[in-house]
Amino acid sequence: MTDDDIILSELPDDELVQQVHDDLYDGLKEEIEEATHILLERGWAPYDVLTKALVEGMRIVGEDFRDGILFVPEVLLSANAMKAGMSILRPLLAETGAPKLGKMVIGTVKGDIHDIGKNLVGMMMEGAGFDVVDIGINNPVENYLQAIEDHEPDILGMSALLTTTMPYMKVVIDTLKEKGLRDQHIVLVGGAPLNEEFGMAVGADAYCRDAAVTVETAKDLLKRKHNQLAGAR
Repeated sequence: MTDDDIILSELPDDELVQQVHDDLYDGLKEEIEEATHILLERGWAPYDVLTKALVEGMRIVGEDFRDGILFVPEVLLSANAMKAGMSILRPLLAETGAPKLGKMVIGTVKGDIHDIGKNLVGMMMEGAGFDVVDIGINNPVENYLQAIEDHEPDILGMSALLTTTMPYMKVVIDTLKEKGLRDQHIVLVGGAPLNEEFGMAVGADAYCRDAAVTVETAKDLLKRKHNQLAGAR
């Protein structure tokens, strides 16, 4: 039986959810939109569609990306399909006040106009249930400060692909320290030329080598932060 023979609306819920995972893996945007509508019509809560169908599907994609089974072009297709499902769910989630894992502001630093890695991280983070504000490319420190003020994120993500723009990450982190804002945010850095030592040297909370690792790191650091806050009360 090929995909062409599968009629999504005729599948029982559990098989339809499994099909969503498969279709996300294959980056099939229209099928994801259709399945999202079908689950909603069947009375599924938007949050359940998000977590059980889409986020779980992207978790599998993320693991295979991390393990080198899938590559960036395939993951971008998956993330794009995920986005299509998200655009249907987002207004419904806002109405129901569905829980978010946290909020992230992400952008490429000043002098750097690369955005594929950043876009992938943003999509994967959104796919994992985070609220993501993408401020784009070529961001001077003022843009980060403005975004922090406007959106009050839990996490600040900075990306660079050029060795010449990497040091600007330290400028942003040092400015956050000067303004007394550093401890209020988890700072994650990423990009091809970076490594763990660099992340430590500039004062980031973590260096994330790819989008899948970013999601895991963000969840882990947020959990630790919440535990610390709870313990401090």
